[in-house]
Amino acid sequence: MNFFGSLSHMFASSNKVHWVWCAVILLAMLILAVLHHRWKDDSGKLRIWRLLCLVPLIICGVHACVYVVGAFDYLGDFMGIYIIMYIIGALALIPMLFAKRRIGYRITAVLTGILSCLCGLYFCAYSPDCFNHSRESYTGSFHSLVQDMDKYYVLKEWKEIDFPALEAKYMPMVEEAENEQDPVKFCNAVKMFCNEMHDGHVNVGIRFDYSEYSAEPLIDDHDYGLALIYDHGLSMIQLDNNDIIAVCTSAEVNAVGIEDGTVITKWNGKPILKAIKEDVSDIGFSVRSNEDRIAALTLSCCGGKTVEVSFIDKSGKEQTVTLEKLEKSPTFREARIAFSHFLKEEEDINYSTRMLDDKCGYLRLNAEGTENSLQDTLGYLTGDHKWAKEMFREKLRDLKSHGMEYLVIDLRNNMGGYDVIGYALCDLLTDKEWYCQGLGVRKDGKYVSQCDQYIHGDGEFADLKVIALTNYNCVSAGDGTSLLLSKLPNVTLAGITDPSGCDQEMGGVSILSGGLAFVVYPVGLVLNEDSEPNVDTAADRISRNPVEVRIPLDHDAAMRIFRDKEDYELDWAMKYIEDSAE
Repeated sequence: MNFFGSLSHMFASSNKVHWVWCAVILLAMLILAVLHHRWKDDSGKLRIWRLLCLVPLIICGVHACVYVVGAFDYLGDFMGIYIIMYIIGALALIPMLFAKRRIGYRITAVLTGILSCLCGLYFCAYSPDCFNHSRESYTGSFHSLVQDMDKYYVLKEWKEIDFPALEAKYMPMVEEAENEQDPVKFCNAVKMFCNEMHDGHVNVGIRFDYSEYSAEPLIDDHDYGLALIYDHGLSMIQLDNNDIIAVCTSAEVNAVGIEDGTVITKWNGKPILKAIKEDVSDIGFSVRSNEDRIAALTLSCCGGKTVEVSFIDKSGKEQTVTLEKLEKSPTFREARIAFSHFLKEEEDINYSTRMLDDKCGYLRLNAEGTENSLQDTLGYLTGDHKWAKEMFREKLRDLKSHGMEYLVIDLRNNMGGYDVIGYALCDLLTDKEWYCQGLGVRKDGKYVSQCDQYIHGDGEFADLKVIALTNYNCVSAGDGTSLLLSKLPNVTLAGITDPSGCDQEMGGVSILSGGLAFVVYPVGLVLNEDSEPNVDTAADRISRNPVEVRIPLDHDAAMRIFRDKEDYELDWAMKYIEDSAE
């Protein structure tokens, strides 16, 4: 039942327009087969038939002109599935080579027909909601983007998005960018529009070099590599007691008395908390409390080429200095990396395990996926990823053999993948069977589950005490895994911030004017037992998957994170679970 329900969900979530194109190509091939049967003994008609064999390929060419031309750079990223349909068109040429050979033709025609039908089914299952507006103007492509999302964005009703109103709000900015032919202003307007979704799955990708233009880009939460508006040599973080302190300070600000841990009191003359509230723009976080937590970091990039900063000096007195924008200063990037605790590439190995001490094991999940796409797809269709379950079983048994009595599962900065891999882990940590999630479709603004999936408790490690670490960069299937783990009585979900608040299926892509940028958004539904989006925040932006235990962020913790670059959260988790086990 899971298999057919999941398959039905895949077909329901794919783009039906491309089905028509594929059906026309297959129909043309069927007509060619009938014509060959009738004309095979007439050499004149057979020559015409050979020419007609080009028709499926010509249809593919027309499709490419409509959907691909102008967006070739995106073919590998988003539109590569079209190649499957183009292969069908090319297959029509094979029987042409054996037109006069009865046995050869029959064999190649049958094989070509079977292969074409299989390719057609595959294509229709994965047919993307990918829209090429690269040949349109700034205003035209923005309008088309709004229409695309109004029709296909799967959380439109859940998040109460009024797309016509948002188009009216941001179109003047797009028009200004078009009049000036300024791609930076255009992309800034698109980013501000997308931030209104408050969805970690709605992202803007850029395909041009910002440094060639004078306009400043918006701060982009999703790409730390972009240039920032202003970097004055310090970042800031808000502590649990609401103090705002400087972190990741540069030598330039150290010279005027501001060091890591210095309390900041004012920003450009405003009390610091007021400046955070009034001057920090919406950067599109799904969970409002997560955005509030890093708002002080964001403020450090605001204020202009110079900024007036007031702080408490070592004598306890308030001082005020003027800081200038620094070229190529890494403080904001350094602070975001430290706060998120991104591991080095050689350390961030998915599914890696180790013993943290004599009793505490460690399991890293930076994504839910394997290198075998076939086994991932089968796991998705059946709701049971047998390979992942046995992989986790083997790793946990190995940790157990080394003395593990409790476990830390590290989900921080998990970029998602297949939710079913999260099921596989949970199967081993419980002896119960319970509803996990449903794959659904959106009909007339309502959400309907097509396939209900369950945790099937294996129970082997149901008595193991576990703490799962998460953060605001834990997205998609990682967010879903955080939620599943939090429902287990032997698991505690902990973090300084909540998970990101998004767990729908991607698939929507709109490529904008000149191929300068693209917008991706979810088009497939993941639902809970109440037929509501699984973890995604509603219009209130309140987390529906909050951590069970909030890791404290005081002055000492901030110094360990930002100054000393220690893994404070992991150390805290080890102490918490060891104290809980006593």
